[in-house]
Amino acid sequence: MSRETEKQRWQRNFADLLQELRVAQTGVQILFAFLLTLPFSAGFTRTTAFQKDVYVVALLAAAAATAMIISPVAFHRALFRQGRKPELVRFAHRMASGGLTFMLIAMVSSVLLITDFILDRPIAFVLSALTGLWFLTFWAILPFSRRNWGEDDLDDEDDV
Repeated sequence: MSRETEKQRWQRNFADLLQELRVAQTGVQILFAFLLTLPFSAGFTRTTAFQKDVYVVALLAAAAATAMIISPVAFHRALFRQGRKPELVRFAHRMASGGLTFMLIAMVSSVLLITDFILDRPIAFVLSALTGLWFLTFWAILPFSRRNWGEDDLDDEDDV
């Protein structure tokens, strides 16, 4: 099998990144839509000041995640056919990482908001902390610990 060229590698990296962003984009948009409608629901008037503050954090984090995860599309449009795929891939990687960080904040804040609304606050804090740890385990700890495992990933060493 022939080795891919640098241009092909950048194109593959960009296509892979776009596939990943499609998954993240759907999740964050659903959460964002839920958060946008929440203040208009009947029970929202019963929220405490703390819950409203947590809601604002969740809403703004979801908005930031949405903006960052979608931004590679706008960047691609601006650089279309300029032969700047490496720059685009690097930018998209940073935006995806930042978007996932804001998505984590939005998810944990949403869990805190809902659990604080229906349970005692100490239990809500514990469940939210466990949720954050759960996400960090699958989004950061396992992937980064995997980076140095064995030599079965020789084909991936050039990936961005």
